[in-house]
Amino acid sequence: MDQNNGDDSKGISRKDFLKTSGAAAAGLTVLPSTVVSGLGHQMPSDKLNIAGIGVGGMGGANLANMSSENIVALCDVDWDYAADTFNEFPDAQVYEDFRRMFDDMGDDIDAVVVATPDHTHYVAAAEAMRRGKHVYVQKPLTHSVYEARRLAQIAEETGVVTQMGNQGNSADGIRKICEWIWNGEIGEVQEVHAWTNRPIWPQGLERPTETPSTPPTLNWDLFVGPAPWRPYHPSYTPWNWRAWWDYGTGALGDMGCHIVDPVFKALQLGQPKTIEGSSTQLNTESAPLAEKVTYHFPRRPKKGNVEMPPVEFTWYDGGLMPERPEGIPEGKTMGDSGGGAMFVGSEGTLICSTYALDPYIIGREDNPPKVSEQFRRIPNAMNGGHEMDWVRACKEPEGDRTMPSSTFDYAAPLTEVVLMGNLAVRLQDLKRTLQWDGENMEFTNIDSEDEIRVVTTDDFKVVNGDPKFETNYETINAQQAAERYIRPPYRKGWSYES
Repeated sequence: MDQNNGDDSKGISRKDFLKTSGAAAAGLTVLPSTVVSGLGHQMPSDKLNIAGIGVGGMGGANLANMSSENIVALCDVDWDYAADTFNEFPDAQVYEDFRRMFDDMGDDIDAVVVATPDHTHYVAAAEAMRRGKHVYVQKPLTHSVYEARRLAQIAEETGVVTQMGNQGNSADGIRKICEWIWNGEIGEVQEVHAWTNRPIWPQGLERPTETPSTPPTLNWDLFVGPAPWRPYHPSYTPWNWRAWWDYGTGALGDMGCHIVDPVFKALQLGQPKTIEGSSTQLNTESAPLAEKVTYHFPRRPKKGNVEMPPVEFTWYDGGLMPERPEGIPEGKTMGDSGGGAMFVGSEGTLICSTYALDPYIIGREDNPPKVSEQFRRIPNAMNGGHEMDWVRACKEPEGDRTMPSSTFDYAAPLTEVVLMGNLAVRLQDLKRTLQWDGENMEFTNIDSEDEIRVVTTDDFKVVNGDPKFETNYETINAQQAAERYIRPPYRKGWSYES
Protein backbone atom coordinates (compact mmCIF):
# COMPACT_ATOMS: atom_id res chain seq x y z
CA MET A 1 0.00 0.00 0.00
CA ASP A 2 1.09 3.55 -0.57
CA GLN A 3 2.33 5.31 2.54
CA ASN A 4 1.06 8.75 3.46
CA ASN A 5 3.60 11.39 2.47
CA GLY A 6 3.65 13.26 5.74
CA ASP A 7 6.23 15.18 7.71
CA ASP A 8 8.28 12.70 9.76
CA SER A 9 9.32 15.39 12.26
CA LYS A 10 9.68 14.19 15.82
CA GLY A 11 9.81 16.01 19.11
CA ILE A 12 6.55 18.00 18.99
CA SER A 13 4.30 17.07 21.91
CA ARG A 14 0.80 15.75 21.53
CA LYS A 15 -0.60 18.69 23.50
CA ASP A 16 1.22 21.13 21.22
CA PHE A 17 -0.22 19.35 18.20
CA LEU A 18 -3.76 19.57 19.47
CA LYS A 19 -3.31 23.29 20.13
CA THR A 20 -1.96 23.84 16.62
CA SER A 21 -4.16 24.49 13.62
CA GLY A 22 -1.45 25.04 11.01
CA ALA A 23 -0.85 22.84 7.99
CA ALA A 24 2.58 21.77 9.21
CA ALA A 25 1.08 20.01 12.21
CA ALA A 26 -1.57 18.43 10.03
CA GLY A 27 1.09 16.76 7.92
CA LEU A 28 2.50 14.65 10.75
CA THR A 29 2.14 10.93 10.25
CA VAL A 30 3.50 9.74 13.61
CA LEU A 31 4.01 11.45 16.93
CA PRO A 32 6.18 9.35 19.24
CA SER A 33 5.58 9.94 22.91
CA THR A 34 8.13 9.51 25.66
CA VAL A 35 8.84 5.81 25.82
CA VAL A 36 7.74 4.23 29.07
CA SER A 37 10.67 2.78 30.94
CA GLY A 38 10.90 -0.95 30.28
CA LEU A 39 7.86 -0.97 27.94
CA GLY A 40 9.04 -3.52 25.39
CA HIS A 41 7.10 -6.58 24.30
CA GLN A 42 5.01 -8.21 27.02
CA MET A 43 4.38 -11.91 27.22
CA PRO A 44 0.67 -12.77 26.80
CA SER A 45 0.61 -14.15 30.35
CA ASP A 46 1.36 -10.62 31.57
CA LYS A 47 -0.47 -7.53 30.30
CA LEU A 48 -1.44 -7.45 26.65
CA ASN A 49 0.11 -4.72 24.46
CA ILE A 50 -2.87 -3.28 22.58
CA ALA A 51 -3.03 -0.78 19.72
CA GLY A 52 -6.18 1.08 18.70
CA ILE A 53 -7.04 2.02 15.11
CA GLY A 54 -9.90 4.50 15.01
CA VAL A 55 -10.08 5.72 18.60
CA GLY A 56 -12.32 8.79 18.52
CA GLY A 57 -15.68 7.06 18.99
CA MET A 58 -16.43 3.46 19.95
CA GLY A 59 -12.74 2.65 19.69
CA GLY A 60 -12.07 4.93 22.65
CA ALA A 61 -14.83 3.22 24.64
CA ASN A 62 -13.44 -0.21 23.77
CA LEU A 63 -9.94 0.79 24.88
CA ALA A 64 -11.30 2.27 28.11
CA ASN A 65 -12.80 -1.15 28.82
CA MET A 66 -9.33 -2.65 28.28
CA SER A 67 -7.42 -0.05 30.30
CA SER A 68 -6.06 -2.71 32.65
CA GLU A 69 -3.78 -3.71 29.75
CA ASN A 70 -0.92 -1.80 28.11
CA ILE A 71 -2.39 0.58 25.53
CA VAL A 72 0.82 1.14 23.55
CA ALA A 73 -0.32 2.83 20.33
CA LEU A 74 -3.24 4.93 19.10
CA CYS A 75 -4.01 5.59 15.44
CA ASP A 76 -6.63 7.96 14.10
CA VAL A 77 -6.95 10.15 11.02
CA ASP A 78 -8.75 12.88 13.01
CA TRP A 79 -6.61 14.04 15.92
CA ASP A 80 -9.20 16.49 17.18
CA TYR A 81 -11.91 13.84 17.40
CA ALA A 82 -9.44 11.43 19.00
CA ALA A 83 -8.05 13.95 21.51
CA ASP A 84 -9.90 12.59 24.55
CA THR A 85 -8.52 9.10 23.96
CA PHE A 86 -5.02 10.46 23.32
CA ASN A 87 -5.21 12.24 26.66
CA GLU A 88 -6.56 9.16 28.44
CA PHE A 89 -3.51 7.13 27.37
CA PRO A 90 -0.66 9.68 27.37
CA ASP A 91 2.10 7.05 27.15
CA ALA A 92 0.83 5.54 23.91
CA GLN A 93 2.55 6.40 20.64
CA VAL A 94 0.24 8.25 18.27
CA TYR A 95 -0.17 7.73 14.53
CA GLU A 96 -2.35 8.78 11.63
CA ASP A 97 -1.54 5.79 9.40
CA PHE A 98 -1.94 2.26 10.80
CA ARG A 99 0.53 0.92 8.24
CA ARG A 100 3.26 3.17 9.61
CA MET A 101 2.29 2.14 13.13
CA PHE A 102 2.78 -1.54 12.31
CA ASP A 103 6.09 -0.86 10.58
CA ASP A 104 7.40 1.20 13.49
CA MET A 105 6.23 -0.85 16.44
CA GLY A 106 6.55 -4.41 15.15
CA ASP A 107 6.50 -6.94 17.97
CA ASP A 108 5.63 -4.29 20.56
CA ILE A 109 1.98 -4.84 19.59
CA ASP A 110 0.21 -8.06 20.60
CA ALA A 111 -3.37 -7.16 19.72
CA VAL A 112 -5.33 -4.51 17.83
CA VAL A 113 -8.76 -2.88 18.23
CA VAL A 114 -10.22 -1.66 14.91
CA ALA A 115 -13.05 0.87 15.22
CA THR A 116 -12.66 3.00 12.10
CA PRO A 117 -15.55 3.79 9.75
CA ASP A 118 -16.82 0.58 8.13
CA HIS A 119 -14.94 0.97 4.84
CA THR A 120 -11.52 0.56 6.47
CA HIS A 121 -12.35 -2.29 8.87
CA TYR A 122 -11.11 -4.91 6.43
CA VAL A 123 -7.81 -3.35 5.38
CA ALA A 124 -6.81 -2.61 8.98
CA ALA A 125 -7.90 -5.95 10.42
CA ALA A 126 -6.42 -8.00 7.57
CA GLU A 127 -3.07 -6.23 7.92
CA ALA A 128 -3.06 -6.83 11.67
CA MET A 129 -3.87 -10.53 11.34
CA ARG A 130 -1.27 -11.08 8.66
CA ARG A 131 1.26 -9.62 11.09
CA GLY A 132 0.16 -12.12 13.74
CA LYS A 133 -1.86 -9.68 15.86
CA HIS A 134 -5.07 -10.66 17.62
CA VAL A 135 -7.93 -8.42 16.48
CA TYR A 136 -11.13 -6.95 17.91
CA VAL A 137 -13.22 -5.26 15.18
CA GLN A 138 -16.28 -3.11 15.70
CA LYS A 139 -19.55 -4.08 14.06
CA PRO A 140 -20.34 -4.49 11.26
CA LEU A 141 -17.27 -6.63 10.74
CA THR A 142 -16.75 -5.25 7.23
CA HIS A 143 -18.13 -2.91 4.60
CA SER A 144 -18.90 -5.64 2.05
CA VAL A 145 -19.90 -9.29 1.81
CA TYR A 146 -16.63 -10.24 0.12
CA GLU A 147 -14.56 -8.62 2.87
CA ALA A 148 -16.43 -10.53 5.57
CA ARG A 149 -15.76 -13.82 3.79
CA ARG A 150 -12.06 -12.99 3.43
CA LEU A 151 -11.60 -11.88 7.05
CA ALA A 152 -12.95 -15.22 8.25
CA GLN A 153 -10.52 -17.00 5.94
CA ILE A 154 -7.55 -14.92 7.12
CA ALA A 155 -8.50 -15.52 10.75
CA GLU A 156 -8.51 -19.26 10.13
CA GLU A 157 -5.18 -19.11 8.27
CA THR A 158 -3.41 -17.06 10.93
CA GLY A 159 -4.95 -18.62 14.04
CA VAL A 160 -5.19 -15.31 15.91
CA VAL A 161 -7.92 -14.57 18.44
CA THR A 162 -10.77 -12.55 16.94
CA GLN A 163 -13.88 -10.82 18.24
CA MET A 164 -16.50 -8.53 16.69
CA GLY A 165 -17.85 -5.66 18.77
CA ASN A 166 -21.43 -6.94 19.10
CA GLN A 167 -21.34 -7.03 22.88
CA GLY A 168 -24.83 -8.49 23.22
CA ASN A 169 -23.39 -11.74 21.87
CA SER A 170 -21.61 -12.19 25.20
CA ALA A 171 -24.58 -11.24 27.39
CA ASP A 172 -27.16 -13.49 29.07
CA GLY A 173 -30.09 -12.43 26.85
CA ILE A 174 -28.91 -14.17 23.70
CA ARG A 175 -28.10 -17.27 25.73
CA LYS A 176 -31.61 -17.39 27.16
CA ILE A 177 -33.13 -16.96 23.71
CA CYS A 178 -31.10 -19.83 22.27
CA GLU A 179 -31.77 -22.14 25.21
CA TRP A 180 -35.51 -21.40 25.22
CA ILE A 181 -35.91 -21.89 21.48
CA TRP A 182 -33.72 -25.01 21.33
CA ASN A 183 -35.68 -26.48 24.23
CA GLY A 184 -38.89 -26.03 22.22
CA GLU A 185 -40.47 -23.41 24.51
CA ILE A 186 -42.16 -21.59 21.59
CA GLY A 187 -42.28 -24.52 19.16
CA GLU A 188 -41.06 -24.31 15.57
CA VAL A 189 -40.20 -20.82 14.31
CA GLN A 190 -41.13 -19.96 10.73
CA GLU A 191 -41.53 -16.18 11.05
CA VAL A 192 -39.19 -13.60 12.59
CA HIS A 193 -39.10 -9.80 12.63
CA ALA A 194 -36.36 -7.37 13.71
CA TRP A 195 -36.27 -3.58 13.77
CA THR A 196 -34.31 -0.51 14.85
CA ASN A 197 -35.05 3.16 15.43
CA ARG A 198 -31.95 4.05 13.36
CA PRO A 199 -30.97 6.10 11.49
CA ILE A 200 -30.48 8.72 14.17
CA TRP A 201 -28.15 10.56 11.78
CA PRO A 202 -29.03 12.23 8.44
CA GLN A 203 -29.67 9.79 5.58
CA GLY A 204 -31.17 9.94 2.10
CA LEU A 205 -28.58 12.61 1.30
CA GLU A 206 -27.26 13.69 -2.07
CA ARG A 207 -23.56 14.37 -2.57
CA PRO A 208 -22.61 17.86 -1.35
CA THR A 209 -21.46 20.32 -4.00
CA GLU A 210 -19.53 22.61 -1.65
CA THR A 211 -15.80 22.01 -1.15
CA PRO A 212 -14.83 23.60 2.20
CA SER A 213 -11.25 23.44 3.42
CA THR A 214 -10.17 20.36 5.34
CA PRO A 215 -9.62 20.86 9.11
CA PRO A 216 -5.90 20.89 9.92
CA THR A 217 -6.26 18.02 12.38
CA LEU A 218 -7.88 15.68 9.81
CA ASN A 219 -5.92 13.63 7.26
CA TRP A 220 -8.63 13.43 4.63
CA ASP A 221 -6.65 11.22 2.24
CA LEU A 222 -6.31 8.56 4.95
CA PHE A 223 -9.97 8.90 5.89
CA VAL A 224 -11.01 8.19 2.30
CA GLY A 225 -8.65 5.21 2.36
CA PRO A 226 -9.78 2.48 -0.07
CA ALA A 227 -12.97 4.32 -1.11
CA PRO A 228 -13.19 6.37 -4.34
CA TRP A 229 -11.68 9.81 -3.95
CA ARG A 230 -13.96 12.78 -3.30
CA PRO A 231 -13.37 16.23 -1.77
CA TYR A 232 -13.79 16.71 1.97
CA HIS A 233 -17.11 17.83 3.38
CA PRO A 234 -18.13 18.00 7.07
CA SER A 235 -21.24 15.90 6.37
CA TYR A 236 -18.99 12.84 5.96
CA THR A 237 -17.13 12.82 9.26
CA PRO A 238 -17.11 12.48 12.19
CA TRP A 239 -19.89 9.99 12.95
CA ASN A 240 -22.23 10.79 10.04
CA TRP A 241 -20.13 8.58 7.72
CA ARG A 242 -22.67 5.85 8.56
CA ALA A 243 -25.09 7.31 6.03
CA TRP A 244 -22.79 7.27 3.00
CA TRP A 245 -22.48 4.13 0.88
CA ASP A 246 -18.75 4.73 0.31
CA TYR A 247 -17.96 4.78 4.04
CA GLY A 248 -20.81 3.21 6.00
CA THR A 249 -23.59 0.66 5.74
CA GLY A 250 -26.65 2.65 6.82
CA ALA A 251 -29.04 1.75 9.61
CA LEU A 252 -29.07 -1.96 8.77
CA GLY A 253 -25.29 -2.23 8.80
CA ASP A 254 -24.96 -0.13 11.91
CA MET A 255 -27.41 -2.07 14.10
CA GLY A 256 -27.99 -5.36 12.29
CA CYS A 257 -25.05 -7.14 13.88
CA HIS A 258 -26.60 -6.32 17.26
CA ILE A 259 -30.27 -6.96 16.54
CA VAL A 260 -30.06 -9.76 13.95
CA ASP A 261 -27.51 -11.54 16.15
CA PRO A 262 -30.01 -13.50 18.32
CA VAL A 263 -32.04 -14.42 15.22
CA PHE A 264 -28.98 -15.68 13.38
CA LYS A 265 -27.67 -17.62 16.37
CA ALA A 266 -30.86 -19.09 17.79
CA LEU A 267 -32.23 -20.17 14.41
CA GLN A 268 -28.85 -21.32 13.04
CA LEU A 269 -29.62 -19.39 9.88
CA GLY A 270 -26.63 -19.64 7.55
CA GLN A 271 -27.15 -18.30 4.01
CA PRO A 272 -30.56 -17.19 2.70
CA LYS A 273 -32.07 -18.55 -0.51
CA THR A 274 -33.83 -15.35 -1.54
CA ILE A 275 -33.98 -11.71 -0.46
CA GLU A 276 -36.06 -8.67 -1.40
CA GLY A 277 -35.76 -5.03 -0.34
CA SER A 278 -37.84 -1.86 -0.50
CA SER A 279 -37.32 1.62 0.91
CA THR A 280 -38.08 5.29 0.83
CA GLN A 281 -36.41 7.12 -2.04
CA LEU A 282 -33.01 5.62 -2.84
CA ASN A 283 -30.18 7.60 -4.35
CA THR A 284 -26.68 6.77 -5.52
CA GLU A 285 -24.90 8.31 -2.53
CA SER A 286 -26.45 7.37 0.79
CA ALA A 287 -28.75 4.88 2.47
CA PRO A 288 -32.49 5.65 2.48
CA LEU A 289 -34.46 7.08 5.38
CA ALA A 290 -36.37 3.85 5.99
CA GLU A 291 -36.36 0.34 4.55
CA LYS A 292 -37.77 -3.14 4.75
CA VAL A 293 -35.88 -6.31 3.80
CA THR A 294 -37.32 -9.83 3.65
CA TYR A 295 -35.06 -12.90 3.69
CA HIS A 296 -36.07 -16.53 3.14
CA PHE A 297 -33.88 -19.21 4.70
CA PRO A 298 -34.12 -22.92 3.91
CA ARG A 299 -34.64 -25.73 6.39
CA ARG A 300 -31.71 -26.32 8.75
CA PRO A 301 -30.80 -29.35 10.89
CA LYS A 302 -32.75 -29.92 14.10
CA LYS A 303 -31.31 -28.12 17.13
CA GLY A 304 -31.94 -29.50 20.59
CA ASN A 305 -35.61 -30.41 20.89
CA VAL A 306 -36.86 -28.34 17.98
CA GLU A 307 -36.96 -28.65 14.21
CA MET A 308 -35.63 -25.76 12.13
CA PRO A 309 -38.12 -25.36 9.25
CA PRO A 310 -37.80 -22.77 6.48
CA VAL A 311 -38.12 -19.30 7.95
CA GLU A 312 -39.12 -15.86 6.68
CA PHE A 313 -37.17 -13.08 8.37
CA THR A 314 -38.09 -9.42 7.91
CA TRP A 315 -35.98 -6.39 8.87
CA TYR A 316 -37.36 -2.85 9.39
CA ASP A 317 -35.64 0.46 10.10
CA GLY A 318 -36.28 4.20 10.00
CA GLY A 319 -39.36 3.88 12.22
CA LEU A 320 -41.02 1.03 10.37
CA MET A 321 -42.30 -1.77 12.60
CA PRO A 322 -43.95 -5.18 12.29
CA GLU A 323 -47.56 -5.67 13.32
CA ARG A 324 -48.09 -6.04 17.05
CA PRO A 325 -48.60 -9.68 18.01
CA GLU A 326 -51.60 -11.06 19.84
CA GLY A 327 -51.30 -11.00 23.61
CA ILE A 328 -48.92 -8.09 24.02
CA PRO A 329 -50.47 -5.48 26.37
CA GLU A 330 -51.64 -2.18 24.94
CA GLY A 331 -49.09 0.56 25.46
CA LYS A 332 -46.19 -1.86 25.94
CA THR A 333 -43.15 -1.11 23.79
CA MET A 334 -42.07 -3.97 21.56
CA GLY A 335 -38.42 -4.44 22.45
CA ASP A 336 -37.01 -1.14 23.64
CA SER A 337 -36.67 2.37 22.26
CA GLY A 338 -33.74 1.30 20.09
CA GLY A 339 -35.32 -1.76 18.50
CA GLY A 340 -35.75 -5.46 19.04
CA ALA A 341 -36.63 -8.83 17.55
CA MET A 342 -39.71 -11.05 17.58
CA PHE A 343 -39.75 -14.83 17.06
CA VAL A 344 -43.18 -16.18 16.10
CA GLY A 345 -43.31 -19.87 17.00
CA SER A 346 -45.97 -22.52 16.61
CA GLU A 347 -46.50 -22.50 20.39
CA GLY A 348 -45.63 -18.94 21.44
CA THR A 349 -44.02 -15.61 20.60
CA LEU A 350 -40.69 -14.45 22.02
CA ILE A 351 -39.62 -10.79 22.01
CA CYS A 352 -36.29 -9.24 22.97
CA SER A 353 -34.82 -5.74 23.04
CA THR A 354 -31.77 -4.32 21.30
CA TYR A 355 -28.61 -6.42 21.86
CA ALA A 356 -30.93 -9.41 22.62
CA LEU A 357 -31.53 -7.99 26.10
CA ASP A 358 -34.58 -8.67 28.31
CA PRO A 359 -36.17 -11.55 26.36
CA TYR A 360 -39.64 -12.75 27.32
CA ILE A 361 -42.35 -15.02 25.96
CA ILE A 362 -45.75 -13.36 25.64
CA GLY A 363 -47.99 -14.69 28.41
CA ARG A 364 -45.05 -16.02 30.40
CA GLU A 365 -43.52 -12.74 31.47
CA ASP A 366 -43.84 -13.68 35.15
CA ASN A 367 -43.04 -17.35 34.65
CA PRO A 368 -40.12 -17.57 32.22
CA PRO A 369 -38.70 -20.96 31.22
CA LYS A 370 -35.69 -22.26 33.04
CA VAL A 371 -32.34 -22.01 31.29
CA SER A 372 -30.07 -24.98 30.73
CA GLU A 373 -26.81 -23.05 31.27
CA GLN A 374 -25.31 -24.84 28.27
CA PHE A 375 -23.47 -21.61 27.35
CA ARG A 376 -20.46 -20.22 29.16
CA ARG A 377 -21.60 -17.06 30.95
CA ILE A 378 -19.50 -13.88 30.60
CA PRO A 379 -19.70 -11.44 33.52
CA ASN A 380 -20.49 -7.78 32.87
CA ALA A 381 -20.72 -8.44 29.13
CA MET A 382 -22.38 -5.14 28.21
CA ASN A 383 -19.95 -3.00 30.20
CA GLY A 384 -16.52 -4.28 29.24
CA GLY A 385 -16.91 -8.02 29.69
CA HIS A 386 -17.16 -8.61 25.92
CA GLU A 387 -13.84 -6.84 25.35
CA MET A 388 -12.10 -8.43 28.32
CA ASP A 389 -13.22 -11.91 27.31
CA TRP A 390 -11.27 -11.32 24.09
CA VAL A 391 -8.28 -10.11 26.12
CA ARG A 392 -8.47 -13.26 28.24
CA ALA A 393 -8.42 -15.49 25.16
CA CYS A 394 -5.49 -13.57 23.66
CA LYS A 395 -3.44 -14.33 26.77
CA GLU A 396 -4.21 -18.04 26.89
CA PRO A 397 -1.80 -20.49 25.23
CA GLU A 398 -2.83 -21.39 21.69
CA GLY A 399 -3.28 -25.09 22.38
CA ASP A 400 -5.36 -24.55 25.52
CA ARG A 401 -7.52 -21.55 24.65
CA THR A 402 -11.23 -20.92 25.12
CA MET A 403 -12.26 -18.64 22.29
CA PRO A 404 -14.46 -15.58 22.93
CA SER A 405 -18.09 -15.41 21.95
CA SER A 406 -18.17 -13.62 18.58
CA THR A 407 -15.11 -14.90 16.72
CA PHE A 408 -14.92 -14.25 12.98
CA ASP A 409 -16.06 -17.77 12.06
CA TYR A 410 -19.42 -16.69 13.54
CA ALA A 411 -19.30 -12.90 13.07
CA ALA A 412 -18.41 -13.00 9.36
CA PRO A 413 -21.43 -15.09 8.24
CA LEU A 414 -23.67 -12.91 10.43
CA THR A 415 -22.21 -9.79 8.80
CA GLU A 416 -22.73 -11.26 5.34
CA VAL A 417 -26.45 -11.74 6.04
CA VAL A 418 -26.77 -8.22 7.42
CA LEU A 419 -24.98 -6.59 4.47
CA MET A 420 -27.00 -8.59 1.96
CA GLY A 421 -29.98 -6.51 3.05
CA ASN A 422 -28.23 -3.45 1.67
CA LEU A 423 -27.67 -5.29 -1.62
CA ALA A 424 -31.39 -6.01 -1.90
CA VAL A 425 -32.31 -2.40 -1.15
CA ARG A 426 -29.82 -1.00 -3.66
CA LEU A 427 -31.07 -3.41 -6.35
CA GLN A 428 -34.78 -2.94 -5.64
CA ASP A 429 -35.46 -1.30 -9.01
CA LEU A 430 -35.13 -4.78 -10.56
CA LYS A 431 -38.57 -5.36 -9.04
CA ARG A 432 -37.94 -9.02 -8.28
CA THR A 433 -37.07 -11.34 -5.45
CA LEU A 434 -33.33 -11.96 -5.72
CA GLN A 435 -31.99 -15.51 -5.63
CA TRP A 436 -28.71 -15.86 -3.73
CA ASP A 437 -25.87 -18.32 -4.29
CA GLY A 438 -24.04 -18.05 -0.98
CA GLU A 439 -21.11 -20.26 -1.91
CA ASN A 440 -20.22 -18.09 -4.91
CA MET A 441 -21.45 -14.79 -3.42
CA GLU A 442 -23.67 -13.90 -6.38
CA PHE A 443 -27.28 -13.43 -7.39
CA THR A 444 -28.32 -16.04 -9.93
CA ASN A 445 -31.29 -14.23 -11.47
CA ILE A 446 -29.65 -10.98 -12.60
CA ASP A 447 -28.81 -10.99 -16.31
CA SER A 448 -26.06 -9.08 -18.07
CA GLU A 449 -28.64 -6.86 -19.78
CA ASP A 450 -30.61 -5.93 -16.65
CA GLU A 451 -30.56 -2.28 -15.60
CA ILE A 452 -31.64 -0.24 -12.59
CA ARG A 453 -32.48 3.46 -12.40
CA VAL A 454 -31.30 5.21 -9.24
CA VAL A 455 -31.90 8.82 -8.24
CA THR A 456 -28.90 11.15 -8.42
CA THR A 457 -30.59 14.45 -7.52
CA ASP A 458 -34.12 15.35 -6.54
CA ASP A 459 -35.51 18.85 -6.22
CA PHE A 460 -38.99 19.95 -5.24
CA LYS A 461 -40.41 23.45 -5.00
CA VAL A 462 -43.74 25.20 -5.29
CA VAL A 463 -44.06 27.77 -8.09
CA ASN A 464 -47.20 29.94 -8.17
CA GLY A 465 -49.00 27.40 -6.00
CA ASP A 466 -48.09 24.40 -8.14
CA PRO A 467 -45.63 21.63 -7.14
CA LYS A 468 -42.62 21.29 -9.42
CA PHE A 469 -40.47 18.15 -9.35
CA GLU A 470 -37.04 17.81 -10.90
CA THR A 471 -35.69 14.32 -10.37
CA ASN A 472 -32.63 13.03 -12.19
CA TYR A 473 -31.61 9.39 -12.47
CA GLU A 474 -28.58 7.33 -13.35
CA THR A 475 -29.15 4.13 -15.35
CA ILE A 476 -26.79 1.40 -14.11
CA ASN A 477 -26.07 -2.11 -15.35
CA ALA A 478 -27.55 -4.22 -12.54
CA GLN A 479 -25.19 -7.16 -12.83
CA GLN A 480 -22.12 -4.93 -12.69
CA ALA A 481 -23.64 -2.96 -9.82
CA ALA A 482 -24.30 -6.16 -7.85
CA GLU A 483 -20.70 -7.30 -8.35
CA ARG A 484 -19.44 -3.88 -7.23
CA TYR A 485 -21.67 -3.84 -4.14
CA ILE A 486 -20.60 -7.35 -3.15
CA ARG A 487 -16.90 -6.64 -3.73
CA PRO A 488 -16.22 -2.90 -4.10
CA PRO A 489 -13.09 -1.92 -6.04
CA TYR A 490 -10.35 -0.26 -4.02
CA ARG A 491 -8.68 3.05 -4.69
CA LYS A 492 -5.13 2.87 -6.07
CA GLY A 493 -2.64 2.21 -3.29
CA TRP A 494 -5.09 0.15 -1.26
CA SER A 495 -5.52 -3.51 -2.06
CA TYR A 496 -7.55 -6.43 -0.71
CA GLU A 497 -4.57 -8.71 -0.73
CA SER A 498 -1.52 -6.49 -0.15
